[in-house]
Amino acid sequence: MSFESGAVSFRLLYVVRQLPADARERFARHAAPPLPTLSTEPVQGWVGGRHLLDVPITEENATFGGHLRLTLVKAERKVPPSLLRAECIMEEVAHMRAENKSFVDRKTRSDIRKAVLNRLLPQMPPTLKGLPFVHDERAGIVYLGGTSETQLDAFCVQFRMTLGLDLIPVAADTAAAKRHQIKVADWSKTSFSPEVGDDEMEETPGHDFLTWLWFASEARGGIFKSKEHGDVGVALEGPLLFTREGDGAHETALRKGLPTVSAEAKTALLGGKKLRRAKLLIACADDSWSGTFDAATFVFRSLKLPESKEVLDAASRFQERMGKLGLFRDIFFEIFDRFVADRTDPKKWMAVKKEIHRWVADRTTRR
Repeated sequence: MSFESGAVSFRLLYVVRQLPADARERFARHAAPPLPTLSTEPVQGWVGGRHLLDVPITEENATFGGHLRLTLVKAERKVPPSLLRAECIMEEVAHMRAENKSFVDRKTRSDIRKAVLNRLLPQMPPTLKGLPFVHDERAGIVYLGGTSETQLDAFCVQFRMTLGLDLIPVAADTAAAKRHQIKVADWSKTSFSPEVGDDEMEETPGHDFLTWLWFASEARGGIFKSKEHGDVGVALEGPLLFTREGDGAHETALRKGLPTVSAEAKTALLGGKKLRRAKLLIACADDSWSGTFDAATFVFRSLKLPESKEVLDAASRFQERMGKLGLFRDIFFEIFDRFVADRTDPKKWMAVKKEIHRWVADRTTRR
């Protein structure tokens, strides 16, 4: 998904060290090959940030609004399933007539399919898929416009091959280690339900954070005091996805009506389930952001950024959007830091957990 306009879906990656001085030249050396050279095998490579055929990579198309902005493109030829099936059936019917048989054995059917694919693939137009990214040099962060684990793996492999640098996906454990040198594995298991013991729970720091955030946004008034940005308002809305490993239903999804005040939400919390995914709303001064947050992977989906009040050229608009995205990131992780401070101190966490148990038990619900 593009970072230039509209809502953005992305995940954050830590860069282990600064990019090399010749980073752009290295991306250029690993650029996507020209489409006419594409055979039947998929290929991938880097292109500029303007479109999926934006090569060669130069200073003009690699840098935009003061940020390195490129896209990893995968190009391949595919035969539409309906066309492949129709062609295979035609060949199978012809084979049965030629052999005077009423069926086609498994091996022959497989051979026919391979032959049809080899015949049709060179005729198919290339299919292009892109994974855009933006590098924030000041923060040492890469914003990756891809949310699946498959996309993440492909991107990290190609990035390492190009620059010789590893990327670390941001999640609860890596953020705690990076920002506070804290190992979440040292945290004891914890239950947010007064009816479920700590020893029955799993280690789920991301789910703990989002459930704590829900509690803090409701029981503590939803206002966080930011050191740099003043009052920050936080709220959570549905759809909600609760999860817990073990016996019984592992996930509970609440979508319609008002999930946050539903009887089903209270039942899920009392049963030991924790919040994995929810719509997150953050407001600071005149700016507001809203989007879906997945606590297990720290993936943000369809995040709406504050709209510009000025008419800007494309580069300035992009720069402003990245500034607003950076502001959101800073506020979000400042709130995460509050959770880590609560969670790391055993005495403080014991008191917080009692508050959360009361919040769960005393929740009023609506049908």
